[in-house]
Amino acid sequence: MSTTTIFVPRDAAALALGADAVERAIAGQIAARGLSAKIVRNGSRGLHWLEPLVEVDVAGTRMAYGPVAAADVPSLFDAGFLDGKTHPLALGPTEAIPFLARQTRLTFARCGIIDPLSLDDYRAHDGFKGLERAISMAPAEIVREVTESGLRGRGGAGFPTGIKWNTVAGAEADRKYVVCNADEGDSGTFADRMIMEGDPFVLIEGMAIAGLAVGATKGYIYIRSEYPHAVATMRAAIDLARSAGVLGRSVLGSGHTFDIEVRVGAGAYVCGEETALLNSLEGKRGIVRAKPPLPALNGLFGKPTVVNNVISLASVPVILHKGAAHYQHFGLGRSRGTIPIQIAGNCRHTGLFEVGFGLTLREIVDDIGGGTASGRPIKAVQVGGPLGAYFPPQLFDTVFDYEAFAARDGLVGHAGITVFDDSADMLQMARFAMEFCAIESCGKCTPCRIGSTRGVETLDKIARGIDREKNLELVADLCNTMKFGSLCALGGFAPYPVMSAITHFPDDFTPARSATE
Repeated sequence: MSTTTIFVPRDAAALALGADAVERAIAGQIAARGLSAKIVRNGSRGLHWLEPLVEVDVAGTRMAYGPVAAADVPSLFDAGFLDGKTHPLALGPTEAIPFLARQTRLTFARCGIIDPLSLDDYRAHDGFKGLERAISMAPAEIVREVTESGLRGRGGAGFPTGIKWNTVAGAEADRKYVVCNADEGDSGTFADRMIMEGDPFVLIEGMAIAGLAVGATKGYIYIRSEYPHAVATMRAAIDLARSAGVLGRSVLGSGHTFDIEVRVGAGAYVCGEETALLNSLEGKRGIVRAKPPLPALNGLFGKPTVVNNVISLASVPVILHKGAAHYQHFGLGRSRGTIPIQIAGNCRHTGLFEVGFGLTLREIVDDIGGGTASGRPIKAVQVGGPLGAYFPPQLFDTVFDYEAFAARDGLVGHAGITVFDDSADMLQMARFAMEFCAIESCGKCTPCRIGSTRGVETLDKIARGIDREKNLELVADLCNTMKFGSLCALGGFAPYPVMSAITHFPDDFTPARSATE
């Protein structure tokens, strides 16, 4: 009698929606009915509006059901879902679901498919092939491969990864480090967390490749404290990798030393900025450092340091495995490869959509996202987290590309998209951006620390109908000072949501509107 495999996600998004209760209900039904079946806790496929998404392996094809609640489980068994039979929650073959079928999954190729903590599963799905190839290459060849792929930092800045690695590789030092920035603090973003919880070995592999490329022997993953499941999964995966000889004194028997340690942040948004993160790692207050010197030359403990975010490092194994040309084939212009777009907010189909650069905002929000969950017209989308610009529908022809967004005073950032319907108050959204900056500022530089506080006060005056034109000019002046005078992107990017709200939604800033409140 064959054993049927049932997949129940252990991703935090699924857990928040009752995945553990669903797993217990399924286990209870298996026992009560005397069935031959096993449960695998996989990562999320990224279809968040369908979570918990339960899958059953039927003759090699994964059949999906969702969103499943614990109360639905008995009826699923009654309907014969172990054989892929129909049910009101049946979605058919998982890979055929349109939201998944339209994607190009390179970085997330295994996420939601494998048991996150099974080395056998990881290896069975091309795991460690990039690292194995890297071991056979000279460090300069690894750096060249990453450079030629066109990979740019997926954490927001979009700086070419290969150039950063080349700088660290060429630096003379007795020790070097690889630091993974997993302090994913932007609203509407969850790609880093999904990788760490659903495919942690790909991050370990990417960091090990970076270590080989630049001559680093130690890596740190700095994870935000709000991600306890990611912290636990990464620590467990590192222990397994070390026991299997993937990490340690001799990476896969190569003679090269590389090991990784997880460090947990304490909730400071500014520690997502690389120099504040390095200070925090060193046990210091998380405040921004002036640059130069660059972390690539004078980083962690004063040593040359590669600082990349999770998605950047997790994209490296497929580049080394399939070659730079394969990765570079996707995308357009200077934005090469794929980008994990995270759709959130007031949207019908929220989740992660990995695709090559080049889709328009309209395709992403209307077609893939399915419009608003409320059914009301879309008023704005914010791309790039709480410091990203608000784009109105008339700009939805903008192509998802670093340069295209920059040309329209926007940011791709960490590729999070938050959708707002026509009930959104853009003056209040502008105020939130300034307040967020004031609260999260490390306080080191005056433009950010004082500018954001004065910005909140001035927007409050506009909301009360006080000297609208004069105060709008003052907000613009504050934003200009913050944009060009701040030490880091927190103060430098806060003007983007503020000025875009004022520019594209002027009616929300009128005294007549304010006087009616």
